[in-house]
Amino acid sequence: MGDTVRIVEVGPRDGLQNEKTSVSVADRIAFIEALIAAGLHTVEVGAFVSPKAIPQMVGSAEVLRGVIGHAGNEFHVLVPNEKGYEASQAAGAKVIAVFAAASEGFSRANINCTVAESIERFKPVLSRAKADGIRVRGYISCVLGCPYDGEIKPQAVVDVAKTLWELGCYEISLGDTIGVGTPLKARQLLRAVAGTVPMQNLAMHFHDTYGQALANLYAGMEEGCRVIDSAAGGLGGCPYAPGATGNVATEDVVYMLEGMGIATGVDMAKLVAATNTISKLIGRPPVSRVAAALNAKARAH
Repeated sequence: MGDTVRIVEVGPRDGLQNEKTSVSVADRIAFIEALIAAGLHTVEVGAFVSPKAIPQMVGSAEVLRGVIGHAGNEFHVLVPNEKGYEASQAAGAKVIAVFAAASEGFSRANINCTVAESIERFKPVLSRAKADGIRVRGYISCVLGCPYDGEIKPQAVVDVAKTLWELGCYEISLGDTIGVGTPLKARQLLRAVAGTVPMQNLAMHFHDTYGQALANLYAGMEEGCRVIDSAAGGLGGCPYAPGATGNVATEDVVYMLEGMGIATGVDMAKLVAATNTISKLIGRPPVSRVAAALNAKARAH
């Protein structure tokens, strides 16, 4: 199956922005530093978005400036428009992410415009990023199902992925936002998208609402995908997807990969410690099965 997988840790942005409790800039910086110390070297650290829309991401510029000195790591920030792009550049961002949906219903509910309109909005961001030598990652949400439109046809995802790829995104992250996918559907989706975007430029971003995320990741890995987005402790959810739990937990992904003989370079004890600290701050236990098991084991000794 190949012996390397790149983990993109999305807890500090995608995870925390959907938690009810806001975490201070200093605590977010400490969390990111703990994740780096645990061996996670690609971390999504913030979002340059409206503070009214997403108050949890206020202070993202300070967070990015606070961690950017850690050499040898890659820090991503979400940028929805030109204003966000300018703010990201003022803070020193080298990698940004843009966000589209595969579903019209989700796009309207989430950002109040069609999928095509959402792409038009960030076209100037992509052209400026290209001119500035800034790398852009593209996210596509609702690739395996939508809370408004139900099942999503793979072709709808292929079309959005093709557009993002042609606009210059170096990697396209496929998001099962409401966690309804199953292994066969995940496999078929990756196969369809890989007809347009090379498999080595695709990432899997699967939520665990129905307990399928690890199985879906495994199926995607069998297809040749080698990039996994995950969040420490399974942080996050989705405000537009009722009942949707957080991202697949980084601990659970690392445990599975190490068990398959794929070295991740992640120190599990340090990762669980980072998760425990952030969990206390947001006032709820981690949803990671591995963190829960290791915490129970520690308490028993």
